[in-house]
Amino acid sequence: MPAGAVLGAAGIVSMPSAAKRIEELRREIRRHDDLYYVEARPEISDREYDELMAELKALEEAHPELVTADSPTQRVGGEPIDGFETVEHSTPMLSIDNTYNADELNAFDERVRKGLGEARFSYLVDPKIDGVAVSLRYVDGSLVLAATRGDGRRGDDITNNARRIRPVPLRLRGEDWPEVVEVRGEIYWPRKAFNEFNAQRAAAGEETFANPRNGAAGTLKQLDPTIVAQRRLAFLAHGFGQLSSRVADTAEGVMRAFRDWGIPVSRSARVCPDIAAALTAIQDWAKLRQEAEHETDGMVVKVNELRLRARLGATSKYPRWCIAYKYQAEQARTVLREVSFQVGRLGTITPVAHFDPVQLSGTTVANASLHNFDQVERLGVRVDDTIVVEKAGEIIPQVVQVLHENRPKDAAPIVAPQSCPACDGPVQRDEGGVYLRCVNPECPAQIRQRLEFFAGRNQMDIANLGPAVIDQLVERGLVRHFADLYALKVEDLVGLERMGEKSSRNLVDSISASKARGPGRLLGALGIRHVGGRAAEVLVERYGSIDAIAEASERELTEIDEIGPVIAQSVFAFFHGEAGCDAIARLKKAGASMTATRPARVAAAGAPLAGKTVVLTGTLEKFSRKQAQDAIKAAGGRVTSSVSKNTDLVVIGAEPGSKADKASQLGVTIIDEAQFIRLMGDDSG
Repeated sequence: MPAGAVLGAAGIVSMPSAAKRIEELRREIRRHDDLYYVEARPEISDREYDELMAELKALEEAHPELVTADSPTQRVGGEPIDGFETVEHSTPMLSIDNTYNADELNAFDERVRKGLGEARFSYLVDPKIDGVAVSLRYVDGSLVLAATRGDGRRGDDITNNARRIRPVPLRLRGEDWPEVVEVRGEIYWPRKAFNEFNAQRAAAGEETFANPRNGAAGTLKQLDPTIVAQRRLAFLAHGFGQLSSRVADTAEGVMRAFRDWGIPVSRSARVCPDIAAALTAIQDWAKLRQEAEHETDGMVVKVNELRLRARLGATSKYPRWCIAYKYQAEQARTVLREVSFQVGRLGTITPVAHFDPVQLSGTTVANASLHNFDQVERLGVRVDDTIVVEKAGEIIPQVVQVLHENRPKDAAPIVAPQSCPACDGPVQRDEGGVYLRCVNPECPAQIRQRLEFFAGRNQMDIANLGPAVIDQLVERGLVRHFADLYALKVEDLVGLERMGEKSSRNLVDSISASKARGPGRLLGALGIRHVGGRAAEVLVERYGSIDAIAEASERELTEIDEIGPVIAQSVFAFFHGEAGCDAIARLKKAGASMTATRPARVAAAGAPLAGKTVVLTGTLEKFSRKQAQDAIKAAGGRVTSSVSKNTDLVVIGAEPGSKADKASQLGVTIIDEAQFIRLMGDDSG
């Protein structure tokens, strides 16, 4: 290869042409993103798209000085963040008032006409996407901020995660956009991608998401943006906030401009001359919405003319120029035939209703959770009652009503079990709670659930250890504790149903490999109440080993940033209870890794921030948030998202907000950006 050349996916590219080729690839990839997500008419296959991306990535790796924040390669990967900043919206993101029938919709129309007098206007009717409301802020065409709705005035800064959602443009197309463009819309999980993801989790024995909206909300709360990139979320715009110059006279015109700039907008929006036409559009969409790629729970009716919206104004909660027409959830009558009791991994006993099958939202439904025994009492439900069932969010079946007038004389009351239905062990209610629990740690139903959780991909990641295998292991008495897994031999497994010698060997190897997952994964896999993956990571980062965590006092645990009293109490109780001590002793004997292979924070002797906990707040001039975090970590420090008495240093930039105030109250040292640069040993800027 000649000197000064770069080998990319498409061949050799000379140094002088690298910058030009990078720009060509970026333009081409953005064009294909527009065709796929905005125009819905892709021109190339996924493989061809991936080849373009691979070539661009190779060129940027060879020329890191040419990488820009709006490059398509910057959607993938990224370092985990330590938390979410709270940001204030430039204009409030108000809620929308709801209506459920034609009479209420007509009443809304009368209020609008009264407010506008003789002015002529139209309505823009748009599907109400069941997702997470967000605001995207573009300055000079580049995405600079993404924020959740929050309380309408302040929300979480999710820019790091929004950048990983491919339909969200990192840079606007064209050049005719205002200096500031604030796009309001919904991040959602497309039905197909959601169903595929849930199927993968179920196959791996992991908990599934209840519905796409909850799944999208949970995904946006992830601190690791690589997880967001993997889940294939999507975005559609439906409104706007700040626009630094006039774009159009109507909302329809603004949406058309958004589409021209590469921002995905709904193709199902319709301009209607009056409320009768709007109602027709609502009724038409009701027949089509099951075919849409996103969940919808209604239609939003908005005054189309922007100058008239300003005349109508808003209440303290809702704009007066729009209203959401919510579809009634599809319901069906059926007869309750039986109630069973399921036991979860934490011993929770859940009543489950079994009824004559009915059709709801295109699927056959025959079972629904009754949640808890307080809910059974509130409904007043009995076996053989006629009940009304609907799908919450059109996903989760639930019993919403009992038709008491249809009750037969011999309808049997549903009585909470006096002992565990799985092991006949003792049960008790949570103190001050509504849940009934089996308190026998040897309960086989709990053991099954705990083993499934322990083996899950986000815990110990034991491939091929699914529910069917676990059921057989427990039934045959081969596994009663986590550590028993590590004693299994190929000959123990060969006799199980659908387990040959090869699959048995693979499972034994997978179980053995899980020993090295590390204390963070192990701690998160133990099923300690309130302790998820993030809390486990924080504890291991602080103490370095399971033994050190076990020795910590409850008060000491409480003072750890991101832990708090509820988690601290649960962790302390686990490590000071007989079952917890026994589990750790068995796992240690089995060879599970109990100590971090290297400390989470390693600082050279004399490093300026060795062992220090640092909080960043406000906007720094010479550092991006990521650059400042990397500098702190390189100097031996740890970056956290909130100020506490354990914080050693707060670095403030422009508009620092409440964190600086809290630091002053607690007496925490505060420095500005110039002092921070000097502390890092670089005053060159």
